[in-house]
Amino acid sequence: MKRARQYIALGLCALTTGPLGWSQQSIEAVPHGGGIFGSYSAPVLPGARLANSNRFAALIQGGKLYLTAQDAVALALENNIDIESDRYNALISQGNYTRQLAGGPLPGVPSGSSQAGSVQSGQGVAGSQAAAGVSNSGSSSNGGNGTNATISQIGPVTPTLDPSFSSTETFSHKSNPQYNATQSQTYNLIDNTRNYTESINAGFIYGGKATLTFANSYLNENSPGDLLNPTNGTALSLSVQQNLFYGFGKALNARNITIAKANIGINDLTFQTQVIAVVVSVLNNYYSLAADYEDRRAKREALTVAQRFFEDNKKQVQIGTMAPLDVTTAEAQVATSEQNLVVSETTLEQDQVTLKNLLSRNGLADPVIANVEIIPLDRIEVPESDTLPSFKDALATAMTYRVDLKSDQLNLINSRTSALGTANGVLPQAVAFATLKQQGLSGTPHTVFAGSIPANSPFAVPAGYVACPSFGPRAICEAPDKYFQGNITDALGQMIRRDFPSESGGIFFGPTLRNRQARADQSIDQLSLRQQELENERTINQVAVDVSNQLIGLQQARIKYQAAVKNRVLEQQLLDAEQKKFALGASTTYNVVTQERDLAAAQATEIAALAGYSQARIQLDQTLGTTLKSNNISIEEVQKGRVARTSALPAVLPDR
Repeated sequence: MKRARQYIALGLCALTTGPLGWSQQSIEAVPHGGGIFGSYSAPVLPGARLANSNRFAALIQGGKLYLTAQDAVALALENNIDIESDRYNALISQGNYTRQLAGGPLPGVPSGSSQAGSVQSGQGVAGSQAAAGVSNSGSSSNGGNGTNATISQIGPVTPTLDPSFSSTETFSHKSNPQYNATQSQTYNLIDNTRNYTESINAGFIYGGKATLTFANSYLNENSPGDLLNPTNGTALSLSVQQNLFYGFGKALNARNITIAKANIGINDLTFQTQVIAVVVSVLNNYYSLAADYEDRRAKREALTVAQRFFEDNKKQVQIGTMAPLDVTTAEAQVATSEQNLVVSETTLEQDQVTLKNLLSRNGLADPVIANVEIIPLDRIEVPESDTLPSFKDALATAMTYRVDLKSDQLNLINSRTSALGTANGVLPQAVAFATLKQQGLSGTPHTVFAGSIPANSPFAVPAGYVACPSFGPRAICEAPDKYFQGNITDALGQMIRRDFPSESGGIFFGPTLRNRQARADQSIDQLSLRQQELENERTINQVAVDVSNQLIGLQQARIKYQAAVKNRVLEQQLLDAEQKKFALGASTTYNVVTQERDLAAAQATEIAALAGYSQARIQLDQTLGTTLKSNNISIEEVQKGRVARTSALPAVLPDR
């Protein structure tokens, strides 16, 4: 009997290896093994990388971090904490996709306690009483109603596509006092039961599900009226149901799978967007830092000029050729120049902190990085003229490379796919169902005394009875049919041969009157979809405006820089001329100090225009979606967190 149950359980379990629903895909980074048990091993996911890459060591020398723009970008791609965090989104999207492949709502926890002591209908006294709805034990029959509950979801729910196999074995010993012993022929009915149930459940992507169940119940009881005792009852049943309207269709039930798969692509685009944002921030901060060094140099030169002029004036006061008020004016200019230098130096320090935070995971928490000074090796170069594409070509480039436009299109497709749920939800519920069942029953035979034939009557044993001299010379006993005599093998044979088949089927139809909720949900979904389509169109229109503005902005930035250079040259010449006039006694201290201030302002304007041109160049690449292409960035390398480009210090290091 045990071996027969094992064969049936293995046969049912083998059915779970077939593709009953949607193809599976694992998120495991390091699988724990295959086979049936591999599905119950927790996936090993990559741990958080909290240390910086070794690229820093190749670029630090003498307490200074020497960086080209490309080295700065490489460090950010390997170490930026925002990019590192976004790398996990790929695994999260894959996990969501795998979860949707399983289908169905979140399942409850099944319980086998309700099967304890259960027997097949008609099996012994207990089975007869259960079939008649009679209970003598005083116990409630509602204890198992809450088992295997599921969480309800709004709208059509995809059936659970992962096959599930369950095997339950329960054993019980029950003593049931009988207030009416007519049937059991005893006032204390003692039942010993063993129940074995193997079941496999699977859903189908078209909106149906099936359950195949094998059950065997063993009953041994003390009723003297049992013709078979102990007995084995077996049953094999197949139940199938299919949604006909509400919940029907592959596209409908696979909508969450389709959306989750598309989200993997959207996540890749979102990751690219994050990479582009970080690269733009790094380049802007890098060239801002380069401009800070130029600004500090200019401020130092201005301070040197002011100090020299102040010292010359002091000497002239000492020899009596200049009034003390002129010295005070020159001294005030020195103080102003010192203040400007301090502001420039603190701005440089702040920009270094910002860039360090972009380039590393630890930021200032790493003492090696906190104490180094960043030295930019690349300077901002402004060409005499820009070779820019035409507006038409630039717009075509933006439409091809902008990842946000691609992401918007995929999100719109996802919204249309999701709307299949509310569109189908308007339909009425109609379910076709069918059940096929075949049973078997066998047990150890017993004879039950039925009475004696009167002495004045001929001795003739009626059909279905046998003579039983042990109860008297004319006694007859009820005997079981030989067909039901045997063990579990005989019961299994009856079941397999379908000696006792049962079939049932039908259709459930349950429309919701007025159906206002479903129709409103569908209308809201469609209206939201229309709004999303308009938003996407507005985004496309805005891209054209942005491209035009950036092309014009870059040209304006170059012209602004060229004008600032010419103005700075003019102010330098005016200062030189004013100093010569002052030396000849044809000018005043006030005029010289005024020219010094004008030159400092012109230098600051030139440096600001230089940084503005750099930002306009970087912004144009971002608007066209060519940031990655312009900087030779491989998104595959970024996803791995290892940039193939080798970083090395130049033979001659600059000194700033």
